[in-house]
Order: sequence, then C-alpha cells, then structure tokens
Amino acid sequence: MDALEEWLTKVRAELEIPADALDTDLLLGLAGEAAHAVVRPAAPLTTFCVGVAVGRGVPLAQATERVKALVASWPSAPSA
Repeated sequence: MDALEEWLTKVRAELEIPADALDTDLLLGLAGEAAHAVVRPAAPLTTFCVGVAVGRGVPLAQATERVKALVASWPSAPSA
C-alpha cells in the first residue's frame, strides 16, 4: 500500500466515508485540470466544492463533469 492509499484509508475511516465513495483518479484529474487552467490553489478548493455537492446528493461523476465544463470554459484554459 502506498502512502496516498494508506492516508486515504485512514481519512475515510476517520470521517466514516465508504471506500466506494472516493474515486481518486477522477478527483486527482479534476484537481490537476483546475490547477493548470485556473491557478494552483484552485485544485484543493475545487475538489472540496465537489465534495460538498456530493454531500448534498449530486453524484460524484455528475459534479465532476459539471466542474470540468467550467474549467474548459475558463478564459485561461488551454485549448484541447
């Protein structure tokens, strides 16, 4: 088990979050996009906002796709 996986296992246990509620690759991808298209501090804050939306009932994949659309439309976002 690598350090990130071990850390997230402990955090999920502490916060009583089921393992299947966290899609690490999806969230890290979103964080990377926000960091590069907006500014670096956007990464953790963006993923936090997605987490709040998920806590309010929005499916993780849907919340992520909606925010990715915002990132893509951000004025400084690199063109695909």
